[in-house]
Amino acid sequence: MQNELKRDLKTPGAILMGLGSIVGTGIFVSIAIATQVAGNGIIIAVIIAGALAIFNGLSSAQLAAAHPVSGGTYEYGYRFLGSYFGFTAGWMFLIAKSASAATAVLGCVGYLFYAFGITAGNWFIVGAGLLILLMMTFLVSGGISRSNRANKIIVFVTLLGLAALVVVGLFSNGIPTRPITDAFTNTSGSSILYASALMFVAYTGYGRIATLGEEVSEPRTTIPKAIILAMVFIVILYLAVSLTALQVMGAESFGQTVEGEAAPLMMVAQALSVPVIGPVITFAAITAMLGVLLNLLLGLSRVMLSMARRRDLPGILSKVNLNTQSPAMAVWVTGAIIGVLVLSGDVVFTWSFSAFTVLIYYAITNLSALLMPADLRLYPRWIPASGLFGCLFLAFWIEPTFWISGLLLLGVGLVWHTIARRIKSGKAQ
Repeated sequence: MQNELKRDLKTPGAILMGLGSIVGTGIFVSIAIATQVAGNGIIIAVIIAGALAIFNGLSSAQLAAAHPVSGGTYEYGYRFLGSYFGFTAGWMFLIAKSASAATAVLGCVGYLFYAFGITAGNWFIVGAGLLILLMMTFLVSGGISRSNRANKIIVFVTLLGLAALVVVGLFSNGIPTRPITDAFTNTSGSSILYASALMFVAYTGYGRIATLGEEVSEPRTTIPKAIILAMVFIVILYLAVSLTALQVMGAESFGQTVEGEAAPLMMVAQALSVPVIGPVITFAAITAMLGVLLNLLLGLSRVMLSMARRRDLPGILSKVNLNTQSPAMAVWVTGAIIGVLVLSGDVVFTWSFSAFTVLIYYAITNLSALLMPADLRLYPRWIPASGLFGCLFLAFWIEPTFWISGLLLLGVGLVWHTIARRIKSGKAQ
């Protein structure tokens, strides 16, 4: 049909799409942001966030297998909970992941400028970020096949660079046992929970596999397998890189690296004093940020496509280009929204702002999985119940400025949804 997408993504490609969404801003920027909050407790935060992400990943997997369409929890909320929950999920996703994408853009610029020794004002950083965003939006507007090929290259280069950092750190500084013991001393429970909320966002790229459900072949087997394998790999990777960074620099120094250029792992590489590792990490970081941006443009545009199909957003955004099989209009509008957030020029702001909204989004994911019919369920109900509790619990450990702003934006969205429902019901009569 004219406005349907092509099922062209198999298990390896789906896993790499998930990894491409996860391995990026989270590991190259947000670990340092969370370390700034929790200090040595970052190791505990990584584990707490990883456990919650696994619960959410399993909930997303069974929902996507049962209802494999573009839109992720926006669609699941509509099907299993009703229009207000579905709209809330879509609205929160657009806000949260647009902020995450803006973080990826600014993080990419940070690593680029740090690598070339460029000292620039905020507007120059923003301008460079908007240029990068424009190029990636053009790439994604060409369809899933072109995006999938680019993503495979990006993920390979990124993982190679991170593996090099961990191996060099191991040989230079030994097995990182000190950060593990320090994680249980001089740490605050509230700080660890706040850092866990920040780190949870760093795991949530697995949801991109679900939001691309309409483009995945054999979704009932492919989606759960891809999400689970991606999550197991990423928890191990985050722990390895976090332990390496703390062993090399210490928690206080590593936390401070997020200030200014926002190139934390580049500074870890420089502290190792091994000449070749700096350029390797820089190149890997840049490709990782581009990979995250690519995957977020894909995911956001597909949620926008679903919302436009139901007229929760303007109908023009539901058009699919017949030649590229891409919702090109939705992709370009997504790019424009991200561009507005890039104007802040602050990675800590954009990442923290995304944390609350993404936790609300995944709370609805878990609630949908909890209430789905038994014949569609793949896993026991305690899994989504644990995910639901964890998301709601962590959401309010974030600084009040961010969750209050998130609730206000949610209120605006629900008012819009109520008006749109009344307009649609009036036309139907």
